[in-house]
Amino acid sequence: MNKASIVEAVHGKLGGTKVQAEQAVETVIETIVSTLKAGGEVSIAGLGIFSTKTRAARQARNPRTGATIQVAAMRVPKFRAAKALKDAVK
Repeated sequence: MNKASIVEAVHGKLGGTKVQAEQAVETVIETIVSTLKAGGEVSIAGLGIFSTKTRAARQARNPRTGATIQVAAMRVPKFRAAKALKDAVK
């Protein structure tokens, strides 16, 4: 499933135009991304929690040359699935 499939599902459920359905899906995604950029977390009941985690700086190895490189610390997205989602997938 991809974003176009989600837009189709929203359009089928709510009616209206496909443009409105696409705008609704885009708004949800943009809101989640902007909240994570600001350092917050997004909790959706029955689905899970989107948050960010700080990954520490580390040394890595270039597989082609074998040279050691320094990888800077960074924030990465994280998702914790809700119990309802875990149970539904089982």
